[in-house]
Amino acid sequence: MSGNELGDFLRAQRARLAPEDAGVTGHGPRRVSGLRREEVAVLAGVSADYYARLEQGRERNPSGPVLDALGRALRLNADGLWHAYRLAGLVPRVAEHRRDDVSPQLLRLMGTFPNAVAYVTNRRLDLLATNALADALLSPVGKPANMVRTLFHNPAARELFVEWDDIVASAVDALRLASGYDREEVGELVDELLATSEEFAVLWRNHGVKGLAGTRKTFHHPAVGRLVLDYQTFDVRDASGQYLLVGIAEPDSASADALALLGSLPALAGRPR
Repeated sequence: MSGNELGDFLRAQRARLAPEDAGVTGHGPRRVSGLRREEVAVLAGVSADYYARLEQGRERNPSGPVLDALGRALRLNADGLWHAYRLAGLVPRVAEHRRDDVSPQLLRLMGTFPNAVAYVTNRRLDLLATNALADALLSPVGKPANMVRTLFHNPAARELFVEWDDIVASAVDALRLASGYDREEVGELVDELLATSEEFAVLWRNHGVKGLAGTRKTFHHPAVGRLVLDYQTFDVRDASGQYLLVGIAEPDSASADALALLGSLPALAGRPR
């Protein structure tokens, strides 16, 4: 990873923000995408020289109020602002014991979801547990150990996940946020993917940051065809860094019928693992 992570992050966010979205108009032709450094400085109420030093890594200790102002100027979401605070050393590192074992109670709960896809991941998106429908849904890509690695390296994932481009972008954004918690563990995975996937490297250089959230995903499964599922993500409060993801179909829809059919196929269904 770069030795100037805060500067790289600010530069990437500046390049992503269209001038009109920041309320900046005019100022002639642009040689760079997004905002100019001087425009960010004006919006944030800091000097252009100070902001340039932040991006260049010559200034590495901005205060909280300065980061808040830059966050407003760059339209950062809550995850992006937290990430900037972490890069600036303003988020205390709290030692925590990462658990990759899923509790028996949670496994039993997942087994009570006959009409829902359910699985548990950690922050680096290792797949820790699945219920029967999740096993069936993911069967075209086998039993993934890590979803990010599978998305980029298993060709079948591009067929299974219809909005593959959006899915991988969200996964990389979540992985960057995770790097603030589990720097060593996530860093090993990131280094591996940077070395083996140019598509991952391009997305990683975008410096997007966003945690897992509720979303709609479309799948094309070779056994049942098209499924559209609505997902929600829940923190597992007694296991730091674990998330329960649950996907359901609209009632009485073609996707609900396809999901029911998927669950009825004995070769694909299994028990929570």
